[in-house]
Amino acid sequence: MKAGPGFGEFVGGSSEPLTAAEAMERAAAATGAVPGSGRLPRWLKTDIPTGDKVNGIRKTLRGLKLHTVCEEARCPNMGECWGGGKHGTATATIMIMGDTCTRGCRFCSVKTSRNPAALDANEPTNVASALAAWGLDYIVLTSVDRDDLADFGAAHFAATVREIRARAPQMMVECLTPDFQGRPELIAPVALSGLDVYAHNIETVESLQRVVRDYRANYTQSLFVLEHAKRTKPTLLTKSSIMLGVGESDAEVMQTMRDLRTAGVDIVTLGQYMRPTKRHMKVHEYVAPDRFSHWEQVGNDLGFLYTASGPLVRSSYKAGEFFITEILRKRSAAAAAAAAGADAQTSGQDLRAIAATIAIEERNKAAAGKST
Repeated sequence: MKAGPGFGEFVGGSSEPLTAAEAMERAAAATGAVPGSGRLPRWLKTDIPTGDKVNGIRKTLRGLKLHTVCEEARCPNMGECWGGGKHGTATATIMIMGDTCTRGCRFCSVKTSRNPAALDANEPTNVASALAAWGLDYIVLTSVDRDDLADFGAAHFAATVREIRARAPQMMVECLTPDFQGRPELIAPVALSGLDVYAHNIETVESLQRVVRDYRANYTQSLFVLEHAKRTKPTLLTKSSIMLGVGESDAEVMQTMRDLRTAGVDIVTLGQYMRPTKRHMKVHEYVAPDRFSHWEQVGNDLGFLYTASGPLVRSSYKAGEFFITEILRKRSAAAAAAAAGADAQTSGQDLRAIAATIAIEERNKAAAGKST
């Protein structure tokens, strides 16, 4: 007993500072979740998507043998997106070029193969027909990587957009594309195909690219894809996404956001990485909601037209698509007013002024809702 610890040592705890890992574990435990424990923090728990519109879209998908990322990835926002949500903008994300990828990113649950099945030549028509029948307001087309194809699927992507434009000209179209191995002659045709938003995800900070993504993807190449799409068609909105909770530092996230702005990216989304299965990369940290709020403010300060940042935010995110839709509609209205010789101050609004107006309108609506 004489050689044992005194009372002060019992109540005082260790004088040694916690390691980063220990601090993270204690913080996660305080929220009821520890990375790797299988328990999620309360802010990541959502309702199961249901409703007539959700069931109707599922039925249409099955009939046309189409795949959505919403279902494949078990997206927590599926019910809100398909049903229209509080903004009434119904959206979905269609995955084209098959369900088998030629790459093996450590965060992704899509199955992989060096030689996936051949492309379905009827897919562009089938997708466009389905979307026209649904009456959606906003559609996101994405795909697996197809490094087995001579053009990596660029022509198929562009053909699908053109078919949608022919059958549903009022629909807003976003393409979340592969990197096409950074080849400008393949990026350009997609950028010019008639889409409204060109999206490509940088996924994570520069130092973690090889940890998180397939070796054929890289930071510089992804920035080039976004930069070249904007250079090819300056009126395009460009968009990218960053996963948090994979081991990045705040300084690295800040640098990545700055690099995206330098590349001309208009819209950025930040969300929590969620481990699909035990075979995939572990979650390093469950990032608290207040940190996501911080990054939203950083995005606004850096000059992005729109920053969607939150634990459940995904690259294709309902609230963001509403915001983008409003920007595009107001820009079209301003262009029409200019063509008709309307007031120059109204018709000459640039995208940033339009985005600021929409943001103010949404804040006023939210404030009015709280006061009633």
